[in-house]
Amino acid sequence: MTAFDDAVPARPRAPARRPAPRQAAPLPWLKPGVFIGALAPLASIALRASRDELGANPIAQVENELGLTALILLVASLACTPARRLLGWTWPTRVRRELGLFAFFYASLHVFTYLVPDQGLDWGVIVEDVTRRPFITVGFLAFVLLVPLAFTSTAASIRRLGYRRWNRLHQLAYLAAVLAVVHFIWRVKIDVSQPLIYASVLGALLLVRVAVWARQRSARREERRPGASGPATSR
Repeated sequence: MTAFDDAVPARPRAPARRPAPRQAAPLPWLKPGVFIGALAPLASIALRASRDELGANPIAQVENELGLTALILLVASLACTPARRLLGWTWPTRVRRELGLFAFFYASLHVFTYLVPDQGLDWGVIVEDVTRRPFITVGFLAFVLLVPLAFTSTAASIRRLGYRRWNRLHQLAYLAAVLAVVHFIWRVKIDVSQPLIYASVLGALLLVRVAVWARQRSARREERRPGASGPATSR
């Protein structure tokens, strides 16, 4: 070994790989925006209540606005999957759970307002209302259907129930929405133009759901048919 060998610089080490930067989720403002927007009706009610601007019957006004907000958010959550299928949008499915939980939140406030400020927890009157007044009966049933949906909205619930059973359970959201629309129509009695708008939107969403179900069933039949070349692909 010569002196020149000592002078030869050592082979440089390869630079350590830096971990790939974590890619930010697309539309990072989406969920916070939905959160703030969903709380806006409640903030409006609270502000107007503090100013005594809720009209001659503030309890009824609060009750009606909370129920309408719950219906809007429930229909919005049901529109997420059709929007993805028909328009190719992916962002609605990321806020579907949030919308559904806010629908349950407002429905709970709606029921609470009826039970406490409106009826003063007079259970005799409440039971009579639920059993003898049809619009309250269907509204109560709609709320009851939302309870298990809200409490099984987590990923842990999907693992515990299995996706198929979980999915079947959460299809009850459509029935809850139908009952909520009926509750709205029977509640207003005279001018049903506004509830009919929500009924039309909900009917369109149900038609999309039925069309998708029929297409998937047809594809499964095609797969089972003797001589079929392979599974039908869905787009």
